[in-house]
Amino acid sequence: MTNLAPLRRALLSVSDKTGLVDLARALAERGVELLSTGGSAQALRDAGLDVRDVADVTGFPEMMDGRVKTLHPVVHGGLLARRDIAAHRDAMAEHDIGPIDLLVVNLYPFEETVAKGGTFDACIENIDIGGPAMIRSAAKNHAFVTVVTDVEDYGDVIASLDANDGQTTLALRQRLAQTAYARTAAYDTAVSTWMAGAVGADTPRRRSFSATFKQTMRYGENSHQRAAFYTDGTGRRGVATAIQHQGKELSYNNINDTDAAFELVAEFDPVDGPAVAIIKHANPCGVARGATLTEAYRNAFDCDRTSAFGGIVALNQPLDEDTAKAIVEIFTEVVIAPGASAEARAVFAAKKNLRLLTTDGLPDPSAPATTYRQVAGGVLVQDKDTGYVGMNDLRVVTKKTPTNAQMADLLFAWKVAKHVKSNAIVYVKDKATVGVGAGQMSRLDSALIAAKKAERMAEAMGLPQPLTIGSAVASDAFFPFADGLMEAAAAGATCVIQPGGSMRDDEVIAAADEAGIAMVFTGMRHFKH
Repeated sequence: MTNLAPLRRALLSVSDKTGLVDLARALAERGVELLSTGGSAQALRDAGLDVRDVADVTGFPEMMDGRVKTLHPVVHGGLLARRDIAAHRDAMAEHDIGPIDLLVVNLYPFEETVAKGGTFDACIENIDIGGPAMIRSAAKNHAFVTVVTDVEDYGDVIASLDANDGQTTLALRQRLAQTAYARTAAYDTAVSTWMAGAVGADTPRRRSFSATFKQTMRYGENSHQRAAFYTDGTGRRGVATAIQHQGKELSYNNINDTDAAFELVAEFDPVDGPAVAIIKHANPCGVARGATLTEAYRNAFDCDRTSAFGGIVALNQPLDEDTAKAIVEIFTEVVIAPGASAEARAVFAAKKNLRLLTTDGLPDPSAPATTYRQVAGGVLVQDKDTGYVGMNDLRVVTKKTPTNAQMADLLFAWKVAKHVKSNAIVYVKDKATVGVGAGQMSRLDSALIAAKKAERMAEAMGLPQPLTIGSAVASDAFFPFADGLMEAAAAGATCVIQPGGSMRDDEVIAAADEAGIAMVFTGMRHFKH
């Protein structure tokens, strides 16, 4: 396999014409003959460049509304012929097939058509056939052919030609071939995923996934693990689409925790007022609403001041100056918000290690999405947990009925519990968490831990009693026994929200009645593992 391959003839056929004219002009200036199709050819002619239509080369016009234009032996023979095999050279000569040394193709905008809500027929018409076929031909023959599918690589091709007397290096061709195959794979993934949804195939026999590289990381969860960050192309607002205004590069753990924080705070509609979530190790250590964003932050902070140190802060409204000043009172890793005022950014500018991300909006917590988790030898695929429970969905099961204020706190606690690792217990008072128990093997232990944290905070704040006194408590799944419920009662909870559905529901309800606690069932659980 030769290292350097000369570039004398190029075929350019692109839907996204960004940088096309500049690339073509640079090629022409270096003596490269240009072939093209349709709109690409017209764009080059409009720029004053000499270009030959592929139809002139093949002897066949574009037909069937452009469905057939490059699917021809003259094109694929020029891409696939090995220059070092005499039989291939003889076949080219016999059939008047000229070599194509460079292929520049980006594909019909199928993903964009789907994203814009295109009809079934519109999406079908935007499935590229000739483009992927040419890309695969050129990539397979990268020993002699350079294939470019990303605008970002145009400059590298020109640089190689300049450095190597009009030739490209094998290393460049290999890298571009890998990129090309990844692009066609991602394209086919987009088509198959869309079609599965369009035809109602909930569990297709074969499923593929794709992502686009965004950045490398210094390391993964631990310093001995390699890691990188890829985007999935869905455009969902969050850490993947955010603008980073300051601070050092996000780490693997930063990204994971920031995503958890922003998805949680998005549960609270900004129309209903400010909300703040503080996350540590993917679990909330404080969530609250307030009359102002600053008040919401301080209420969230007061749930667990110790854990908030070095945490992630997410806001459901743009960051303002007063809230920024409150946040910088302690060390914080990342702040993510829909926006940030110039005054707030100026406050953060003095904290160079603090990362500030803005997203121009919140993710829609009700929008359908798919989640993936790798296990040994396979991948678990499920719908994102978009389950919602409102006032009318609750069933009062005790003698005592919650007051309106208690109902508001119960629903608040339920939203938070959805984002706490199971087993999850969340105490809430006045729309602020006052105790969070996460990730325990026993629901009783989660209730105990949350209550103990509340006691410690009360001591640290000089309060006469824990804020769990008079609180609402949420359990992400049913209480299998009454012990967890009674621990919540001992901590001062006066009302409970839980899914129900245990074999011992009657025992738990009886225990609640005996303790004078109001309890509602949701009929829905929120396991989060």
